[in-house]
Amino acid sequence: MPIPLEDQLGDVLGKARRGLRLSESQLAQKSGVGLENIEAFAAGKLLDDADSTAKIARALELYAPALLELGRNEWHPGEVELPATAAAFNQPYGDDMTVNFYLVWDRDGGRAAAFDTGGDCGPLLQTLRDRKLKLDAVFLTHTHPDHVADLDRLTAETDAPVYVSGLERIDGATAVRDGETFTVGGLKVEARLTSGHSPGGTTYVVTGLGATLAVVGDALFAASMGGVSPENYANALKANREKILSLDDGTIIFPGHGPVTTVGQEKKHNAFYVADG
Repeated sequence: MPIPLEDQLGDVLGKARRGLRLSESQLAQKSGVGLENIEAFAAGKLLDDADSTAKIARALELYAPALLELGRNEWHPGEVELPATAAAFNQPYGDDMTVNFYLVWDRDGGRAAAFDTGGDCGPLLQTLRDRKLKLDAVFLTHTHPDHVADLDRLTAETDAPVYVSGLERIDGATAVRDGETFTVGGLKVEARLTSGHSPGGTTYVVTGLGATLAVVGDALFAASMGGVSPENYANALKANREKILSLDDGTIIFPGHGPVTTVGQEKKHNAFYVADG
């Protein structure tokens, strides 16, 4: 069963509207679309009027065709083939959400790195045992509870050091700087600051697996992006373009929520990032 998209039409519109500091009435005035229709869009109801869709998209600096396919449930990244030495875990957290966390390892040396923990790192620990891997590092994309809830257990059972942006704090963790690189066996991990959703939100670009991976946390989702306060919105958009979507189209994106996707797919289907010519 494919993992559903994290955000639907109403979520994307709400994030863009709040990022631009527009109320629904202000959006109606700016777009020239009636408030009743704006409210319908906010509720996730797609208008049949393509002209209104285009007007709203233009007012929110979004790509109208991507909004249309999102509202019509016409696009999903589908199954992305992962490298043989990478594992993606998706588990429930709380009553109404799921969260992703990841493991990569060096085929020859059995050295591994984890990215976030979710609420229950049990499947990750089991993979370490099954494959006889040594966990060399735990890299945190950010410190929101759903991403670090089982950190104590993971470190207690593996004795692995923890790394997190110096802009966020975890007791005992080593601060990571933007652009810093790490070696895990034959793998290279590069930290790229993609703040916005959180102050120290960090994307980790992993090479040496046969395919490039970008573990992005909540900076970017398939067809959407993480929630961002208005004062951070423009910078978050810029960071994602420069630090994530500048990577090769074949780069696999490991998000904090929702399905795995690729840079190429997001450049075609993510309404925040497709250039609307």
